[in-house]
Amino acid sequence: MPQSLAQILVHLVFSTKNRERLLADDIRDELHAYIGGIAENHRGALLKAGSVADHIHLLLAHPRTSSPARLVEEIKTGSSKWLKTQGTRYSNFHWQGGYRMFSVSPSHRAALESYIGNQAEHHRTVTFQEEYRRLLNKYEIQYDERYVWD
Repeated sequence: MPQSLAQILVHLVFSTKNRERLLADDIRDELHAYIGGIAENHRGALLKAGSVADHIHLLLAHPRTSSPARLVEEIKTGSSKWLKTQGTRYSNFHWQGGYRMFSVSPSHRAALESYIGNQAEHHRTVTFQEEYRRLLNKYEIQYDERYVWD
């Protein structure tokens, strides 16, 4: 078999440092596009992005040639550096230290795209912390509340 093929879909979630409400509505589309470029540079693809003031959700076709930690590092570092060039509001911008990455079945892709696209509506009633706990429970990830938030 001469080809190496993979379909690895992941849901990546991370917040601004201390969940500061820094991501303004007028920057989000450009931020998502910039992150899409980073993913493409690493032979992946950004399939859907959604964000609110304090966090971002990404559906990615993860590249088969990159580790999850490496791709996340490139996305967070590159987008943070870019944001810092977008005006004084972002001059001290930082993403949180950690992230959450969940595997996604192709059969659940459409539902996840809808969920990611509805972030503004969703977060009118649900906080990031509530959402995060639900995701951890849904994906059956053990965690210690003392070390989850930074």
